[in-house]
Amino acid sequence: MRENIQQIIESRQIAAVIFDLDGTLVDNNAFHLKSWMKYISDLGIVITEEEYNANINGRTNHDAAEYIYKRSLTKEEGATFALEKEAVYREMYAPHIAPVPGLMELLEKLKQLEIPMAIATSGIQPNIDFLFEHIPIKKYFSVIVNSAHIIKGKPDPEIYLKASALLDVRPYNCLVFEDAVVGIKSAKAAGMEVIALSTTHPKEELFLADRIIADYREL
Repeated sequence: MRENIQQIIESRQIAAVIFDLDGTLVDNNAFHLKSWMKYISDLGIVITEEEYNANINGRTNHDAAEYIYKRSLTKEEGATFALEKEAVYREMYAPHIAPVPGLMELLEKLKQLEIPMAIATSGIQPNIDFLFEHIPIKKYFSVIVNSAHIIKGKPDPEIYLKASALLDVRPYNCLVFEDAVVGIKSAKAAGMEVIALSTTHPKEELFLADRIIADYREL
């Protein structure tokens, strides 16, 4: 029998829940892929979905840009790239944006259980603002960590350790929701329990997670 979220929290001694954003709060990675393809088309560069999932999904824009350009970039170059590319993404995704099925009910349940929540995303602040403008969930999160707050991106555990520190909860007592393989590695390296959503990767690629779900209706 599948455990519901209250059973998971009680049996694992969970004191906080941390969500990735892309592919986890919204099922948007198809639009990230399309926006990458559109943005780099003028450069004569082509990326496949498999290449995107393996080398770009879940990583900071700076790391992704270095992969695309095959060279080291300065902080300023990376920031310029991120702002331009993510503007393309927001324009493409705005007519389609919606929460992952079951998300709203899960957030409300966690609130009722008095579980503090955080977002730990490799994305940039304009994308977080874009999310909150279209989906009214900002009130649920007491902590938000994005790529500007860290030095090392996923799969390094820094972002999840920073989120747990800001929540004032031990990593062992944190539950993470992720969709990306690098994100799962990041959270596991931080010592956290992970539930993976198969919104981006097939389930067989998410084997490092403690549990795999299609969406939050399975909780």
